[in-house]
Amino acid sequence: MTSVNPPAADQGTGPTARRMVLGTQLRRLRESAGVTRAEAGYNIRGSESKISRLELGRVGFKERDVVDLLTMYGIENTEEREQFLELVKQSNQPGWWHRYNDLMPRWFDDYVGLEEAASRIQTYELQFVPGLLQTEDYARAVASHGRPDVADDEVERRVALRMRRQKLLARPNAPRLWAVIDESVLHRPIGGTRAMRAQIGQLLEMTTLPNISLQVVPYRLSGYSAEGAFTLLRFLEEELPDIVYLEFLSGALYQEKPDEIETYSRALDRLAVDAETPERTRQTLSKLRAEL
Repeated sequence: MTSVNPPAADQGTGPTARRMVLGTQLRRLRESAGVTRAEAGYNIRGSESKISRLELGRVGFKERDVVDLLTMYGIENTEEREQFLELVKQSNQPGWWHRYNDLMPRWFDDYVGLEEAASRIQTYELQFVPGLLQTEDYARAVASHGRPDVADDEVERRVALRMRRQKLLARPNAPRLWAVIDESVLHRPIGGTRAMRAQIGQLLEMTTLPNISLQVVPYRLSGYSAEGAFTLLRFLEEELPDIVYLEFLSGALYQEKPDEIETYSRALDRLAVDAETPERTRQTLSKLRAEL
């Protein structure tokens, strides 16, 4: 029986990413063993669709199911099996954002986990400053739908969640953030003039960090390279595919097929050309802040 390298017990990533790593490894073992999804599903008292969800890391793993699958796939080495089972335990541990689960739909819970694990985050925004770069006042205005003066506890917790997400940019193994925003974002007075001035100051400060780049697409080229906001997440782990995240009012879409990733990668390349350089962008921000 041909095997694959077992996953390391400590991937240094969140539970969502660990589920994806584990799922990918189990898929490789199944294919190597010549077992169909339907056969694997029957073996764990489930269905073909359950195996598909497990292999994509979309659901949590039960230790009993993984034990049965490893046996079916011919993995008998005790140390190798223990590494898989340790990753099962780690993938089922809640992330720091678990305390905000009552505020977050499942599709965003998954995104926060993937964001924590990403080595590179590339995002394009047309309406708002990217969440990872927002000030508290700006985030409060967004979360309260333009009524920060009547923000309740739920709004404040949403702001706290956004501020907590930003900590990943300052950690030792911080991901590289490359953000492109439409020029209109800078002229949309979210939270009022004072909040917007502070927000622009925050952008100037954040872009002094070596892992953060910001570019602004000028009005004259707005909308040509991409029709909507999106984020592309890239990972160091070879088991994790690049993922495009698209959010809408009632949910989100994750795309990871090679042709889909290629489409968005090309859009990012065009945006990089259309947008002002990071240095010109900083000049634009400085000028605008002085005018507010």
